[in-house]
Amino acid sequence: MSDSPALLKPQAPILTDGRQSPVAAGVQRGVRRLFAQLGHVTIPEFTLANGRRADIIALAPGGALTIVEIKSSVADFRADRKWPDYEDFCDRFYFAVPETVPFDILPEDRGLILADSFGAAIMREAAHHPLAGARRKAVTLRFAHAAASLLHALADPDGVPDGRL
Repeated sequence: MSDSPALLKPQAPILTDGRQSPVAAGVQRGVRRLFAQLGHVTIPEFTLANGRRADIIALAPGGALTIVEIKSSVADFRADRKWPDYEDFCDRFYFAVPETVPFDILPEDRGLILADSFGAAIMREAAHHPLAGARRKAVTLRFAHAAASLLHALADPDGVPDGRL
């Protein structure tokens, strides 16, 4: 054994589906790490019943659902106005941004997370708007199905029909 200090474990590459910019992919990783530390499980690029795709959805141990919309730049925020369509499918809603996006462009009445590829911090708590029971069940079932499909694809990439994830 050498007396030299232990080397740091290298950062694993960020796996993406090609839709995210490198900045957005890093923010996604940091946010998912934050929610994992909070005991939540997450799915990126989650398709809602209305056809919209949430950047991240998190499921808490008690069943609460949180959606996080990633904005990687000022232009990204100004060009995308579909985020209000996500709020009917979660108990809490956050924006997640890198340090290069000024907070003052984001709505003050929504949650805010500051993130990079190493981690994230909640800068402003999201308001809690509990889902109705039937909606909660529907979103949770969709979450479970998506999670199981992702596991299947990891175990048997050729066994999942195209478009089923």
